[in-house]
Amino acid sequence: MKNYTTVKLACYTSNISMSVVSALPPLLFLTFRESYGISFSLLGLLVLVSFVTQLIVDLLFSFFSHKFNIELTVRAMPFIFAFGLIMYAAAPVMFADAVYLGLVLGTVLFSASAGLGEVLISPVIAAIPSKNPEHEMSKLHSVFAWGSVAVIILSTLFILFVGDEYWQWLVLIFTLVPVSSAVLFSVSKLPTLSVGEKATGTLKLLSRGGVWLCIIAIFLGGASECTMSQWASSYIEAALGIPKIFGDIFGVALFSVSLGVGRTLYSKFGKRIERVLLLSAMGAALCYLVAILSPIPLIGLIACALTGLSTAMLWPGSLIVASDRFPESGVVIYALMAAGGDLGASVAPQLVGVVTDAVMSSELALSVAEGLGLGVEQLSMKAGLSVGMLFPLCAIVVFLIIYRQKKKASVAK
Repeated sequence: MKNYTTVKLACYTSNISMSVVSALPPLLFLTFRESYGISFSLLGLLVLVSFVTQLIVDLLFSFFSHKFNIELTVRAMPFIFAFGLIMYAAAPVMFADAVYLGLVLGTVLFSASAGLGEVLISPVIAAIPSKNPEHEMSKLHSVFAWGSVAVIILSTLFILFVGDEYWQWLVLIFTLVPVSSAVLFSVSKLPTLSVGEKATGTLKLLSRGGVWLCIIAIFLGGASECTMSQWASSYIEAALGIPKIFGDIFGVALFSVSLGVGRTLYSKFGKRIERVLLLSAMGAALCYLVAILSPIPLIGLIACALTGLSTAMLWPGSLIVASDRFPESGVVIYALMAAGGDLGASVAPQLVGVVTDAVMSSELALSVAEGLGLGVEQLSMKAGLSVGMLFPLCAIVVFLIIYRQKKKASVAK
């Protein structure tokens, strides 16, 4: 058996690159607003640009993977990551009169690379011979979670001790991560990856009900995870009344820690992924419910953090199920699943925001809030998160179907 250690390290560092482009920009938004006068609406638009770019890349690979040189694309991916981060850092210099334009261009570049990473890194790991492929997949995704924790901690320390006026240097320091990926991929022999023959092959795959069940599963999994990860900071501060610094450290950071713990535990001891997914969805719905209804702020904060543990396997677990059910589909199934996950990760948090704003502007909400002894902002945030809870609740139904199908197939054997 070939030694694929270097390839694995390249994939791990690529996933850390995805952690960088996911966790770092939001940490700099306040700096951008204060330094360049960029509005919150435009800053929020950067998040949308990122998700849309990744979704476009996912869909391109879903239908046209046969047009790409997969090995060349994998090796080029970290260079695009690095170039996007450099463009991001250089925006105030290259676009002195239009800094936002430079930030958008940088976001498009590193988000395109992140989209490639979602589509290609998992199948690279899956193609490496292993005694337990499920554990390898979980280990890969745990790296993303631990990478996010590291990015949050290092960035916070940098801004605290060096100063946010030097944010460009922070971005350039993180550019070393994709550079290391590029070096590792350049000296690695990649495993053979299968791709779809033509776009008609993808359409044929999509005609199978089981594929749509998996796509819906990862849509709900991505929605359940990202809704809490993106709203936890605001919810803990506004709805639970906990100061931001404590909420971010003991809520948001612990969410990422518990996400990493869940994936690491599965990579070491996990089995029966269908049962794990069903129990995870139940746990996630329970965590959302406790966070919304608990009258004790500390318990609500703990529930927000433990949502990371409950949602840890929903995304990678859905990938495991899909790759196990459709092994002949190669890169295409990963591209379709990435599209489903990214769609859930963008639609759900946005929907929570829409509902929160709608409730906050309602006259009825004011009277209801007074009757419950809450502020209107508290009630609005709780209403928004209640909508977010619908996704893990729906996921319970989907994963129950998947669990029963697997159980039925096992009995048939």
